[in-house]
Amino acid sequence: MTKSAVLILLGPPGAGKGTQARMLEEKFGLVQLSTGDLLRAAVAAGTEAGLAAKAVMEAGQLVSDEIVLAILKDRLAEPDTAKGVILDGFPRTEVQAAALDDLLAAQGSAIDAAISLEVDDAAMVERVAGRYTCGNCGEGYHDSFKQPAVAGVCDKCGSTEFKRRADDNAETVGARLEAYHAQTAPLISYYEGKGVLSRVDAMGEINRVAGDLAAVVVKATT
Repeated sequence: MTKSAVLILLGPPGAGKGTQARMLEEKFGLVQLSTGDLLRAAVAAGTEAGLAAKAVMEAGQLVSDEIVLAILKDRLAEPDTAKGVILDGFPRTEVQAAALDDLLAAQGSAIDAAISLEVDDAAMVERVAGRYTCGNCGEGYHDSFKQPAVAGVCDKCGSTEFKRRADDNAETVGARLEAYHAQTAPLISYYEGKGVLSRVDAMGEINRVAGDLAAVVVKATT
């Protein structure tokens, strides 16, 4: 890589965005920026945007795009993002994507690659329902596809605490896929129109998918 990269991972629930983002972090020194993590960190830090977000969340309302963008702007100014970032969970709509373009343009930057993790919807139920994570470091695992080398022990940090998301079940996966296709999938067309979209088959073995993603990143940033 020869320049700071701004990457977006697109894909429905269970596509492997979190796992692949962590692998890209380790390989390229990138920083994964998840909307939820950004909000929590900004609230904890008591930044101006964080305080605004806290007030909205305490009122039981959704945080506005303006607040999310203000928090993202603050985060991008921190030195650990110098090699680049992977945006996970933002943007979710074309309106957000356009606002993000404006924010980056004001900083003399732009999206280098929007990577669509292509999956088969029917296979997502099994994939999502079987996944779990290390309760300590967040490393992802799956009942069928990726179990720890030693049963009950995290490969990465050695923890024996694991957790599953309460909404990772067959009843909710369908609704989440429907919401993704209705709201977020149009971003694929948006970034394709800008010439920065790449498609990666995410149904294969994790390391093969990681290799395909790494090739996209290298191409986009050299």
